[in-house]
Amino acid sequence: MNTAAPALTPTTRALAWCLHLLIIGLLALAAGRAVADARPHAGWIVAASAACGLVYAVGPTLPGVGRSRRAAALWLAAVGACWLTVLALSPDAVWVAFPLYFLQLHLLPRRAGLAAVAATAAAAVAGFAAHQHSFSPAMAIGPALGAAVAVAVVWGYQALYRESEDRRRLIEELTATRADLAAAQHTAGVLAERDRLAREIHDTLAQGLSSIQLLLCAAGRALPEAPQNAARYVDQARQAAVDNLAEARRFVAALTPPTLEGTTLAGALERLCATTSARHRLTARFHLTGDPVPLATAQEVALLRIAQSALANTVHHAEAGTAEVTLSHLGDHVALDVVDDGRGFDPARLPAPDPEAGGFGLAAMRARVQALGGTLTIESAPGHGTALAARLPLAPPAETEVRP
Repeated sequence: MNTAAPALTPTTRALAWCLHLLIIGLLALAAGRAVADARPHAGWIVAASAACGLVYAVGPTLPGVGRSRRAAALWLAAVGACWLTVLALSPDAVWVAFPLYFLQLHLLPRRAGLAAVAATAAAAVAGFAAHQHSFSPAMAIGPALGAAVAVAVVWGYQALYRESEDRRRLIEELTATRADLAAAQHTAGVLAERDRLAREIHDTLAQGLSSIQLLLCAAGRALPEAPQNAARYVDQARQAAVDNLAEARRFVAALTPPTLEGTTLAGALERLCATTSARHRLTARFHLTGDPVPLATAQEVALLRIAQSALANTVHHAEAGTAEVTLSHLGDHVALDVVDDGRGFDPARLPAPDPEAGGFGLAAMRARVQALGGTLTIESAPGHGTALAARLPLAPPAETEVRP
């Protein structure tokens, strides 16, 4: 079954104008030769050609011809009747049959179009034979060959049009799918960045502000009796504020933490233990075992943040006197252990994270370790201290940048 008439493009519009000009030109040729050769009934030939051209010219201006098969069939019947009149008066009208083939195949359903083309070809052969008062097989070759060419061209064009439409729909679906995928990736990126910022804020700003609060509370208690100690606590709080301001500026820009600039992870952990011991009533000691190897930046940042969060939890919740931080290089793995002698807790009965009470530290540590393909284990019991161990493979799945 024939498809609906395709929407006009610049190319098809140019072809349509060529078809219009061809039909009008062939009708004018028939009328002109009749006048030039002074044929009998020349006036009737000119009038019939003009009428046929007028009926044909009215068709493209009617909106129903391009929308309704019935209207197109009626218009083609009127054009065909006028053409038969011209063909009955002049043998030159036989050439008009060729552009009529394209009209019939284009506007009618496939079977009706084939029948109309066959009838038009038979009428052309019969009309030319009548004017010649004889018939030979050669008279049928031209109209038949023209009909075959028209059928091949129109059907080929329709097949190409259907293929292009299918390809256009596929491209639209692909574009829509890519847009959905881009939106999903954007949403995933936003969630990942939000998760990263939440971990960074918890491990830096939140812990730093909590440390500043503890230092200022200690300064307030020491102020009446020991102003020198109070001044020392205030100075430490000021330094903590400076350090956390630098952390905030760096992680917003997604840069390496300032504690890792110009030093190794071991040096940063040793300095963290010294700073924690100086600011709080906790003796934090650092130990390094194994032969140090280059680590990816993501690994160094994750281990440093885990150590910061673990020591902050020890200061705020454990009431511990000592904490041991150990960085171990174990061949194809690197491990960080933080052990304290505090009051401990039951890992199976941890409270749910709460915006007011906190509780996001362990979840953030576990998320950091899992993102790098590692494991996090926690061993603790009430009254027996806490041991935290983070273990990372040396080749993280999503990070290839290595700091020497």
